[in-house]
Amino acid sequence: MRIEARLAELGLTLPPLLTMPGVKLPFDSVRVLGDRAVVSGHGAQGPDGRLVGPFGKVGAEVTEEQGYAAARSVALSMIASLQRTLGDLDRITAWVKLLGMVNSAPDFDRQPAVINGASDLILEVFGDAGRHARSAVGVAALPWRIAVEIEGEVLIRP
Repeated sequence: MRIEARLAELGLTLPPLLTMPGVKLPFDSVRVLGDRAVVSGHGAQGPDGRLVGPFGKVGAEVTEEQGYAAARSVALSMIASLQRTLGDLDRITAWVKLLGMVNSAPDFDRQPAVINGASDLILEVFGDAGRHARSAVGVAALPWRIAVEIEGEVLIRP
C-alpha cells in the first residue's frame, strides 16, 4: 500500500468510476494483458465521477495553466482506473508510455507544457517507477470539448 500512502501524503484523492448518464462506453478503461495494463483515454474527473472542465481549446478558452491542472487531474483519473482494475497500485512496476492529446487552438504549440501536468503528478506519486516515454500532440477537438485526454501503458507484477 505504498502508493496509496503516497497519494494520501500528497493530499490526493482518486475519483470514483466515470459516470456519464446517457453515454455508453463499450470498452474497458484498463485492459490487462500479461504483465501490461493499457489505459484507455481519460479526461479530468470531479469527486462525483463526472467529467469536469476546463472545457474548450487550450490557447483560446483555456489557458496553458488550466490545461496543466487538467492534465494532473487526468493522471489521477488514470490512477483511479488502474486501482479499480488491479486492486493494488503497488503492482505497477513501471509506467511505460503516455500519449497526451490537447484540444488546441490553431496557433497553440505548447502541448508538452500542458501534458507535463500528468507527467509531473505520476513522477510525484510513483517516483522512479513513474518515469515514462511520452508524446504530446495537439488535436482539433476532443470528446465533450474536454481540454485534455491522456492514454497510457504500465508494466505490472502478478
